[in-house]
Amino acid sequence: MKDIIQKSCGLDIHQAIIVACIQRQGYQKQIRTYGTTTKELESLKQWLKYEEITHIAMESTGIFWKPVYNVLEDSQWELLLVNARHMKNVPGRKTDVQDCEWICKLLRAGLLKGSFIPPMDIQQLRSLTRYQKTLQHLIQNEKNRVHKLLQECNIKITQVLSDVFGVAGMNILTDLSNGITDPDRLARHMEKNKRLVHKKEQAAYCLKGKISVEHQIMLKSMLQTIAFYGEHITRLDKEVRELIKPYQREHHLLQTIPGIKEKAANHIIAELSANMDSFPDEKHLSSWAGLCPGNNESAGKKKGSRLKHGNNHLRAILTECAWAAVKTNNTYFRAKFYKLSPRMGRKQALAAIAHKILINCYHVLKYKVPFKELGFDYFTKGKEEKLVQHYKKKLLNLGYNISIESIND
Repeated sequence: MKDIIQKSCGLDIHQAIIVACIQRQGYQKQIRTYGTTTKELESLKQWLKYEEITHIAMESTGIFWKPVYNVLEDSQWELLLVNARHMKNVPGRKTDVQDCEWICKLLRAGLLKGSFIPPMDIQQLRSLTRYQKTLQHLIQNEKNRVHKLLQECNIKITQVLSDVFGVAGMNILTDLSNGITDPDRLARHMEKNKRLVHKKEQAAYCLKGKISVEHQIMLKSMLQTIAFYGEHITRLDKEVRELIKPYQREHHLLQTIPGIKEKAANHIIAELSANMDSFPDEKHLSSWAGLCPGNNESAGKKKGSRLKHGNNHLRAILTECAWAAVKTNNTYFRAKFYKLSPRMGRKQALAAIAHKILINCYHVLKYKVPFKELGFDYFTKGKEEKLVQHYKKKLLNLGYNISIESIND
């Protein structure tokens, strides 16, 4: 391979050590091993400065690359964080020294491309939103344990309430945790909601069970845990609102897209940032997010393939937005979903809608314009005559003789 970069360094990063390889034009190759403490990372930085290195490449290895990147981030050289899948060596040649040599060799040949790393304020926002999502998952896990406990105690309140953790359901759960087990007394909480009054007798019947002292202790602990996580999420919401203030315009523009509201917009900006200059077009963004299928072609035949690996956090939030969008009346996304689902299945159609939403996010953020709704009838506009002939032919095949008149005339 022809050398394009003359002064390069490849870093093989691990939890406790870093193996660095330097190659310079006209100089012998150098390999050194450093620890990952801040003091030793500073020593590595001084060595690289002394050797007048211009380009550094390191593998994206979990969380271990971040402290290295924070110390080495400097305008003096170009620092590339590279996807591990893009620089795999031949199997059977796997040592720390050979890894850093291979990274350095690819870097010198100009074959490595750096991953997208957002600005520091977006990184902080990303950390908060991801932690917020983790807490929400913990709350859901705890709620699942409550459901399991109620079934164990033969409390069948789920047959009456669609949401056990609503106002009436939480009042019933609180009373159960405090030792109140009288079904009639528990069912009185249904009277506070007009829509649930008629279910009072059924609730009393379903609330008769066998709950022991141990069950009460466990239930109280679970409810306290849910409340504890909820308080932390509320506190994080305030911090997220402060960090999102510089991006209020983009935040409001994203919410013009069906299925995206305040929290989803927070997550999208945290994962993408508000500046789309890092992505040449929407296709590169879709590939980076993992919302487009990979290529699988052999002997001129194209085979089916799964979605590519990408940003799982962004893909998860866009899938949630897609579910919300397809349930919104009179929207293009809803029409597109019902057009694709008979052929692709609901899950693949939902992934396609998430892909469409991501493309619209790219254009909204890049050009700073609101989303333009195409409408539920987008796929039928201008095709009225064709649809009439299609359904007329179907009826004729079924043995019906019909005459068609327009009601608009």
